[in-house]
Amino acid sequence: MAASEFVIGRNPEEDRKLPYLLLLPLEGGLILKARDTWPRSSRVYCHPFEDQWPGEAEIVDRADVVSCRRRGASIDLVLDRPRLARSQFVFTEVRGRPAIFWQTQRTARSANPGARVPRRRALTEGFTVLIDTRERYPYRFAGRDVHTERVALPAGDYAVRSEDGAILAAAERKGTENLATCLSDGTLAFQMQRLAEVPIAAVVVEGRYSRLHSLEHVSGGWLADVLTRLQVRYPEVQIVFADTRAFAEDWTYRFLAAAIADATAAPVKG
Repeated sequence: MAASEFVIGRNPEEDRKLPYLLLLPLEGGLILKARDTWPRSSRVYCHPFEDQWPGEAEIVDRADVVSCRRRGASIDLVLDRPRLARSQFVFTEVRGRPAIFWQTQRTARSANPGARVPRRRALTEGFTVLIDTRERYPYRFAGRDVHTERVALPAGDYAVRSEDGAILAAAERKGTENLATCLSDGTLAFQMQRLAEVPIAAVVVEGRYSRLHSLEHVSGGWLADVLTRLQVRYPEVQIVFADTRAFAEDWTYRFLAAAIADATAAPVKG
């Protein structure tokens, strides 16, 4: 089978509830058992297939793949055909047990709200947030099960490490006036350049976007233009306007917690 094909076959095992096999061109070939051949009217329940693709499996359908990418707790699949082309595999939990649902935009609407978007795996214990030594008046993350450690970060003001010690995710904090200054003197471009080298990165602003247009001594339209050009140049770095410092701190905690939870979730194997 071609390495860039999505293949559907009949499950040779006697499994009436999951009579089909799906082969995704991901991580050496991810194989799932499925209830149906496509999520047409509702989401399709899937389960990992614990063996290699069986040679005797009857092929039901196959299609070339435009994109198949794991994104945290989900896999996005785009096929090279005019119909039945876009879908997503959601890795979640139902009543405390792992579950996989295959869905399209249409069938996701019929799902319960908590399962439409993949949930991050719940953290069973706290984690460590690295705070850059140059960060003045840092977030305290009060009331959170978080340990903080001061280090010299290569990018961002707050970060978390992966299990191998590498920086997994980072967030750069900005006040509105500081954002305007960094846009004006070109500093933000270099900060986003460094953030783009981190697997997951963001700039969180303690203020509203509209505030950029009401600052004195500088054109709000010019600032907005520079900001949007940087967003286009570095699409992997998201910029979030969080209204206030309290909301920015809350968002930063959730962002870093979600990143470390997705990274430590056990991958599904075929």
